[in-house]
Amino acid sequence: MDDSSLSSSVDVDKGFAIAFVLLLFLFLMVMIFRCAKLVKNPYKVSSTTTEPCLS
Repeated sequence: MDDSSLSSSVDVDKGFAIAFVLLLFLFLMVMIFRCAKLVKNPYKVSSTTTEPCLS
């Protein structure tokens, strides 16, 4: 009986590993889209961040 209740419980280490992989995958997707936007139009993206304020 103890074995069946133990196997039905959630493994905490496995849950943390799955959550870490999902967050890493999400971060990778965001970085891919940002880099693709930069490659597509580098002047528009960089002009807003590097242009000094003259006013």
